[in-house]
Amino acid sequence: MKCGSLLNFFVSFATSQTNNMAVTLDDKTVAELRNLADRLRIDSIRATNASKSGHPTSCASMAEIMSCLFFRVMKYKLSEPRDKSSDRFILSKGHAAPILYAAWAEAGLFPVEDIMNLRKLDSDLEGHPTPRLNFVDVATGSLGQGLSVACGMAYVGKHFDKASYRTYCLIGDGESAEGSIWEALHFAGHYRLDNLCAIFDINRLGQSEPTSLQHNMEVYRKRLEAFGFHAIVVDGHDVEELCKAFDEASATVGRPTAILAKTFKGYKFPTISDELDWHGKPLGAKADEVIRAIEQQMQPGTATGAPKILEPLNDAPVVDIDDVRLSTPPAYKMGEMIATRFAYGTALAKLAEHNPRVIALDGDTKNSTYSDRIKKVSAERYIECFIAEQNLVGVAIGAGCRNRTIPYVSTFAAFFTRAFDQLRMGAISQTNITCVGSHAGVSIGEDGPSQMALEDLAMFRAIPGATVFYPSDAVSCERAAELAGKTKGICFIRTSRPNTAVIYENEQVFSAGKGHVVRSHDQDDLVIVGAGVTLHEALKASDMLMEAGIKAAVIDPFTIKPIDHDLLVKEATRCNGRVLTVEDHYPEGGLGEAVASTLAEQRNVIVKILAVREVPRSGPPEVLLEHFGIGAKAIAEAAKKLVAL
Repeated sequence: MKCGSLLNFFVSFATSQTNNMAVTLDDKTVAELRNLADRLRIDSIRATNASKSGHPTSCASMAEIMSCLFFRVMKYKLSEPRDKSSDRFILSKGHAAPILYAAWAEAGLFPVEDIMNLRKLDSDLEGHPTPRLNFVDVATGSLGQGLSVACGMAYVGKHFDKASYRTYCLIGDGESAEGSIWEALHFAGHYRLDNLCAIFDINRLGQSEPTSLQHNMEVYRKRLEAFGFHAIVVDGHDVEELCKAFDEASATVGRPTAILAKTFKGYKFPTISDELDWHGKPLGAKADEVIRAIEQQMQPGTATGAPKILEPLNDAPVVDIDDVRLSTPPAYKMGEMIATRFAYGTALAKLAEHNPRVIALDGDTKNSTYSDRIKKVSAERYIECFIAEQNLVGVAIGAGCRNRTIPYVSTFAAFFTRAFDQLRMGAISQTNITCVGSHAGVSIGEDGPSQMALEDLAMFRAIPGATVFYPSDAVSCERAAELAGKTKGICFIRTSRPNTAVIYENEQVFSAGKGHVVRSHDQDDLVIVGAGVTLHEALKASDMLMEAGIKAAVIDPFTIKPIDHDLLVKEATRCNGRVLTVEDHYPEGGLGEAVASTLAEQRNVIVKILAVREVPRSGPPEVLLEHFGIGAKAIAEAAKKLVAL
């Protein structure tokens, strides 16, 4: 028997064994789980009524799922909700936050009465979960993103931590239409993440109308099986069926499990259950009536205190993600022609040599971004995410949760635009990842506009708390990669395709928010600010201008966000208030606007912005730079006009 066939045999055998498992719950446990589910329903009703907003019907459909998960299945520490060895839970359908809060409150993490502060300004119990809460790993609510994050967590648990913790992700049926969910399903199936359990709350109703599949459970099952999941269809309001399915999931080897729970929106709410037009609405005057109806169905005599919580095994290793540095310093010769994308690959390998928790993720561009150079250090620390950029970023966010890894995620800079929502939510999630985008601007040449990142600086500058690096040579690129790994929040490093000259000594010190004057003279007439390829064009232009009797200083900002305010003010003042910026980017949101913004309150300063001002086309890089007004000749002509003002 061939190895592949043998593996499939064992997977099939293990699955067949789990399918025949008889899970027996005693009557007391069943009654307690049912009552806990009803307590979660009532808590959700009261919390949303107190805030006069929220989604009680969406909470009601998943009450039994949450009861079984939190009080029968998951292993976690109340004393440290984000403990390294605890099971992970991601509520992808973030609008059901009230029942998540209720579950932790009923478990005993905080008083149940506190959930009455839902959605208040001075409360961290927000309308959708955020990591302001110590039991939330990532912000959810922009639908379709939770499963990718869960995949990242599960991948780390299986391949890096090699620990027993499991990852659970609860997904709404409406959001399952999102392409990011499909990308994540493919990833989980491909990597056989058998420590991952995806739970689909299939309650039939969306916000404005029924979902496309409604309760067609067979279609859901076939789709999940097609992605390589062990798919289990259950009555989502039957705690015995749910517990059996969760036990089956934990015993399934070689593939992830999907529990497809048929539920009803507003379950146990008289006249409301399975009815449209109740999405996102508190029950108002109906609340007391509904609560009484639920209480009448609860079984008396069961425990009413905090339920017993299963303790996790303490088997996740202690790791250090703070010690981030290059194993050896940059080693280049002045004037040597090296593309910054290549220098990034070199830096990544050096960082990985020094810290075993540095990992790389890419979307099938690793031989262009040079992220594949980490494989020379450790092939296991590279994660191929294929051409699925939303999932690429989501997996990186998950991999970085609970300080387990230091993720570097790379692709062509233009393709990060597909994942902007993941990045936006990553900022809310207090995410620490480094994104590295290569092939920026018209300087990539013949590949044409579809491959040219011309919006990426604007996109990453718009993300709160982000740091945007734009290195101009190999030395600064290596240091940017090192600094990014130490910097909290989302970092972006913009790398270039063309070879550019090394302009810094290997010993040069770099810091975020600190630029460098790379050329100056006595009594400069203007200062030119460039970055990446345009810094080198600015240096050429400075030589041309000197021949014409005009002295031009040149600044390398190194980071576009934060930008070096003090340096720019100082040089603008010294250079007669004449500032020329040049960037391989559209004018909106790029280098020019960053410089103009920081100099806006300075008197007698004029900022002229050179940028790509139309949709570009294919052509040789040097031709395109001049054609779109950002090459050395164009810079020199613009400088002459600026000085003459």
